[in-house]
Amino acid sequence: MDGNKGIAAVPGISGQNPSRKNWLPVIGLMFSAFIFNTSEFIPIGLLSGIAADFGISESAAGMLITVYAWVVAIASLPLMLVFAKTENKRLMLSIVGLFVISHIASGFAANYNMLMISRMGVACSHAIFWSIVTPLAVKVAPEGKGATALSMVVSGSSFAMIVGLPLGRTIGLLVGWRTAFLIIAVIAAVIFCILAAVLKKVPSDSSFSLRKLPALIKSPALLGIFLLTLVTITGHFTAYSYIEPFLGQVSGFSNTGITLILALFGVVGIIGSIIFSRQYDRNPRPFLLLAVAGLCLFLLLLHPASFNPVTTVLLCILWGFAINSFNLTFQTEIIRNAPDGTSVAMSIYSGIYNIGIGTGALIGGSVCSGIGIPYIGYIGGAIALGATVYFIRKLLPVLSGRHSGK
Repeated sequence: MDGNKGIAAVPGISGQNPSRKNWLPVIGLMFSAFIFNTSEFIPIGLLSGIAADFGISESAAGMLITVYAWVVAIASLPLMLVFAKTENKRLMLSIVGLFVISHIASGFAANYNMLMISRMGVACSHAIFWSIVTPLAVKVAPEGKGATALSMVVSGSSFAMIVGLPLGRTIGLLVGWRTAFLIIAVIAAVIFCILAAVLKKVPSDSSFSLRKLPALIKSPALLGIFLLTLVTITGHFTAYSYIEPFLGQVSGFSNTGITLILALFGVVGIIGSIIFSRQYDRNPRPFLLLAVAGLCLFLLLLHPASFNPVTTVLLCILWGFAINSFNLTFQTEIIRNAPDGTSVAMSIYSGIYNIGIGTGALIGGSVCSGIGIPYIGYIGGAIALGATVYFIRKLLPVLSGRHSGK
């Protein structure tokens, strides 16, 4: 395969030898991704504590994940269209500011409804953040280092799994989930100051208008990615939303063991990001297959692996590789297939991704309340199997053809 037709062909991804100072904006965005992802998934690690505090079931507490995701899904495209002409630095600082305020409200929520409303505020900031952060990272990266910048942003998400989610869970277990949310607010305020200092002004994608939206969403490759994302992420979060109680109730892990396993998802994400940045352009097919077919397989094996702690840990490592590959691969393909209107295309992708999160959490909650938590992997895997069949038959040939220049 001709390497010049891979990631190097994406706008803003060409050139050599950047200075360390030029990486500061990307590092600031990486820290932002860290804290946003920590916040997004912190209810997964604190689900039992939140449920106990408000006297509700774990499946009812899981609605925090579902509603959050659906707000992101509904708000992503409309908010991005409203703010499409806003200069990127100003927009980024505004949404991080909203993020800080919403977490303070979460920490002081007097009841479950107030917590839900504050999480909806976080969701609105999230809706714009993930619409702009990856294309913005490519734009502010040193010339020729867009793929590395993208992997750094996704690595920030993985660090959230290594440090943010386990540390937040530990804090929640020791001093309560409210303190965990307040600490996130403090860290986000520090990141706000970092971004204000290092992020340069970047013009908005002002050339994109609502009239161009139909042409954008008619792209066969983009439509395929959107559909695949909806089904695959629904399957993934059917199981992952309830991985904390699954590991405790089915696999028999202690609180410390659960925290370490959740951290493993992030560790393999960092390793996967490094491998991706070096190999995807030259050989994308293994990443594509791992992202979809591998994810399906590991979900189906979740329950069989749970009878032994070693196989459970190994399964979670492979599962972590698969979902990290999915996130990196298809964000790259969005940028590649939508060079004009990238932020809007990414907002659609983010919205669809979060429909998958919310739907998966809802289905997982129904499974837990119905046939039982041991079966979340089977149901999630069955959903992902449909995505795998579609991917191999329809989408893989399209993406492979684009990489080969056909």
